[in-house]
Amino acid sequence: MSAADTLKKVPLFADLNDEDLESIADRMMERRFKAGDMLTEQGGSGVGFFVIEDGTADVTVDGEARGSVGPGDYFGEIALLTDSDRTATLIATTDMFTYGMASWDFKPVVESNSELAWKLLTAMAAKLA
Repeated sequence: MSAADTLKKVPLFADLNDEDLESIADRMMERRFKAGDMLTEQGGSGVGFFVIEDGTADVTVDGEARGSVGPGDYFGEIALLTDSDRTATLIATTDMFTYGMASWDFKPVVESNSELAWKLLTAMAAKLA
């Protein structure tokens, strides 16, 4: 499956047209993680936004379990948008296949698409609530 196909399944990107999806997908790189790998560490710096194609990871905040993420989920947007440290630790529970984008590629995409920017803002507010 291509990055654009994966993005279509993510609610954050669901309403974007094919041209916008392809534009975002063209900037994404494949990234694989092994079961047990730390994807992000709370308090660490964040330079990547990831969309999960396959696999799962557990999420902890301040050492407490906060659920898990899997196909169609994404992570890393808060640290990218706020230039802050990672807000959670994610540990792969299975092998994972993701598409990732660095902050210097991610920010122009958001800045040029007000619909996507609004969705990110509301999604980020919900995660922080």
